[in-house]
Amino acid sequence: ITSLRNAMLDDRNCMELQCLLQTKYQYDSLIRDRKALLADLDNQILELEKKIVRQNQIAVKVKQANCSKRLQKQIETLEMRLNNVTVHFDTILTRNNKLREEIENLRIQKAILDNFYLKLHKKLDQQRRRMNTAVEQTAQAYEQRMEALARISAMNERHSKDTVQYNVELQEQERVLDQETKLKTFVLAKFTDRSELEEEAKKKKALKVAQRAKRSQGESFESQEVAYKRLLELAEDGDIDRLVNGFIEKEEKNFACFSYATELNNEMEKMQRRIKDLQVCSRLFMSPLSQLEKLMETTEEANRYEDKCKESSKILGQLKTDMEVLFKEINCDATKIMKQLGENGQITDLNLMQFFGLVEKKTNELLLMESILRYTSADDSHPAQPFTNPLLDGTSLLRLSRPTGYIKAVTACMMGWPFSWAGEVPLDHGQLRQLILQSCEKELGNATGMGKKGRNGVKV
Repeated sequence: ITSLRNAMLDDRNCMELQCLLQTKYQYDSLIRDRKALLADLDNQILELEKKIVRQNQIAVKVKQANCSKRLQKQIETLEMRLNNVTVHFDTILTRNNKLREEIENLRIQKAILDNFYLKLHKKLDQQRRRMNTAVEQTAQAYEQRMEALARISAMNERHSKDTVQYNVELQEQERVLDQETKLKTFVLAKFTDRSELEEEAKKKKALKVAQRAKRSQGESFESQEVAYKRLLELAEDGDIDRLVNGFIEKEEKNFACFSYATELNNEMEKMQRRIKDLQVCSRLFMSPLSQLEKLMETTEEANRYEDKCKESSKILGQLKTDMEVLFKEINCDATKIMKQLGENGQITDLNLMQFFGLVEKKTNELLLMESILRYTSADDSHPAQPFTNPLLDGTSLLRLSRPTGYIKAVTACMMGWPFSWAGEVPLDHGQLRQLILQSCEKELGNATGMGKKGRNGVKV
């Protein structure tokens, strides 16, 4: 159904579609123009950066030609330091060699003393064995002597008992004889005269004296006879002289064994004293050995620390040279450092942090100048772009551009960090690491955001 109203609606829709198509074409052309403008700006930035790098290289060459005398002086001072360090190192090496020789000599002495100690210990063991055998022999001889003395005492007891019994029997016989003689005299006295009695009395007295003498001689002879029979019983071959000589030889052997044992005891005491003296000497020798071992350990640690110090000094020297090159390339002003007492413009371990502060300040100024140049070089026909500080991460042109050399490293460290312009304190390693991580995360986030925006623009 074609009515006037439907026709008007169709015309209106066609007009709106034409307007929308025109606006689409306008926006597409505007996007193309902006992209072309961005590409031209990128090419201009790259050309300017190349020119800056060339000019910096030329300035560095000129300054290097002017600073040849300073480099010569630095080379001479470094050579002097190297000579001093080598002399000190040579003295340390000679001292270490002397200490090693002393240690080797002490080890040789220790080995000799150990061998001597082992020999003395072996001799002491032999002396102890000999002493033990001698003590055993003396103990056996003493037991044999005690057995012989026991036998002799038993023989003496038996002899005393035999003599007592013999005396008792003899007394009884004498008593019986006295009684018989008394009876005989009594009977004869009745039949004989007095004179005869006197003569008989004299004869009786003489007989009594003779009997007593015979009795005493008989007792001594009988006791000797009993002892002789006992000795014959003890002697196996019946030779009493041999038995007596054997007993005397055994006694002499026992006395010799006792004297030998006493001599061995004295020698053993002397050997023990000598061993104690040698132990004391070995302890005295061991104490300097332990001290020398500690000294060797300390020297090894000192050598290790020297190697570490050399490595760190090499790294620090490389950093200093890189710092000097960067300082010259970005044309930093070192008047503040030169005003200080004892400073000559050279980078040392003491003023390295101050140079870092100046380099950071100069890089911030260069980044700000670069953003100003990009802002002023923009075309007036386009809408005004907002001026942002590159240190506050407000533009995407710094992310698209890729600076070369040392400026790249410094800008990467400074991206996304609100830096205070008045501060000249350099950053440490941890702060720089955090700044780099933050800048990388922000770059990734901004890249994803730009991709999403571009897709949305194409869809429109």
